[in-house]
Amino acid sequence: MTPRQLAFDLAHAERYGREGFFVSPANATALAAVGDWANWPGGKLVLAGPPGAGKTHLAHIWAEEAGATRIAARDLETASLRDLGPRVVVEDAESASGLPACEEALFHLHNLILPTGRLLVTAATPPRDWGLALPDLLSRMQAAPLARLEAPDDALLSAVLVKLFSDRQIVVPPNLIPYLVLRMERSIAAARALVAALDARALAGGRAVTRALAAEMLDSPDPE
Repeated sequence: MTPRQLAFDLAHAERYGREGFFVSPANATALAAVGDWANWPGGKLVLAGPPGAGKTHLAHIWAEEAGATRIAARDLETASLRDLGPRVVVEDAESASGLPACEEALFHLHNLILPTGRLLVTAATPPRDWGLALPDLLSRMQAAPLARLEAPDDALLSAVLVKLFSDRQIVVPPNLIPYLVLRMERSIAAARALVAALDARALAGGRAVTRALAAEMLDSPDPE
């Protein structure tokens, strides 16, 4: 009996530097808007896009280049707002909706650091769709310029898959990436899940990550 290789669910570090951000028509406008932070009208910008579209990566890039503090919207309630500094990224801002203390904290943070500081806010949708209950916060967020991350195109999905495999130190054959792009859900979140699933199956079976392995997992009739 061949012993089954144990697959450990180890954390895989993702690299969030500018050098790891692949520019495509799906994100070029948003990247330019974030990079022009010295000229944001009112000192603020809302970055909106679907889960896994690259908001966190752009937030890391800006925080590094601008010397900003990153904080999740739900953590604002217990944070010392004055200690966050003059440049702040608030991530997943829609998660503050319906939580009075979080909405009030975001409102006070906005007033505390603007107009001289800079505020980048990330969310899945524009502010009008967050369901904010605090009218003054809603008006301030709706007044912010909006940069959108669009659904990824083939070039972006291909680059993301290559990066995700590289982050896990997995070398894949050239025919695997286009095979996956044609069959996967078109989102970066789906790319992350797919790479993780392929890695887990390869580890469990003691196999390499190949097109044949992907075909088995995706129930494709064309394994090679």
